Amino acid sequence: MHWASAALLVEFCVTMKLLASARRRVWDAVALRDPHAQPDKARRVRDMFDSIAPVYERFNRIATLGQDARWRRAAVAAARPGPGEVVLDVACGTGDMIRSFARAQPQLARIIGVDFSPQMLRQGNYRGLRVPIELIQADALSLPLVEGAVDIVACAFGMRNFDDVCAALREMYRVLRPGGRLVILEFAWPSDRWFSWFYEVYCGAVLPRLGRLLVQDPVGAYEYLPQSVRTFEPPQVLAGRLQETGFVRIRLRLMNFGAVVLYCANKPQRGTE
Repeated sequence: MHWASAALLVEFCVTMKLLASARRRVWDAVALRDPHAQPDKARRVRDMFDSIAPVYERFNRIATLGQDARWRRAAVAAARPGPGEVVLDVACGTGDMIRSFARAQPQLARIIGVDFSPQMLRQGNYRGLRVPIELIQADALSLPLVEGAVDIVACAFGMRNFDDVCAALREMYRVLRPGGRLVILEFAWPSDRWFSWFYEVYCGAVLPRLGRLLVQDPVGAYEYLPQSVRTFEPPQVLAGRLQETGFVRIRLRLMNFGAVVLYCANKPQRGTE
């Protein structure tokens, strides 16, 4: 009886510790001052997405008034997926971009989704799609694919979450075949003075409260979102990084009054610059 009671007590303490850990804020006020400078940023981002995975898509629809689907369709159209091609979606999350590609071009050979959050991968729903889907839990900084394996690389709203943007771009470049296409969607802080004021109010006050109200955001995810955008490098800098990596034909398209940027680029054909 003594040992049984002790075992129960130990089990209770472990359970309470796990529950307390689950409630711990991933993004506190100190870390939010500059989320990109945190030495454990990758761990924080993974914990955050694991926590909000069940409500991620629903909240995105509400917070963007459904515009996130339109932005993804624009990225897919810019990528021009063709029959028999292979698409890689980096930081695929719950599969929004994968489904957009599959619906736009049902004759793709395959779509590969990579994400380092296991819970986000588990939440994906791909029923009814004709394209073969392969999901891989892996880090974008070390993609488990051979050089030149895919025709298109896509990344929707994941760049600012990476621990090393340049390393992620190098990996995307490596796995693309010569002549392959890259499309990136990312948030940016709008330059228009009036929309910037509205964006500040919405992201600084409305979005975090909406997160707490609708999803009981326990980790600070919807405080991290605006701060990670505010402190991320501007579009011109990211475009410069694409060029430094070796991409060519770099194009930027501003959407949502400059709050969303679509980056398009190509890997050079063999023997060309």
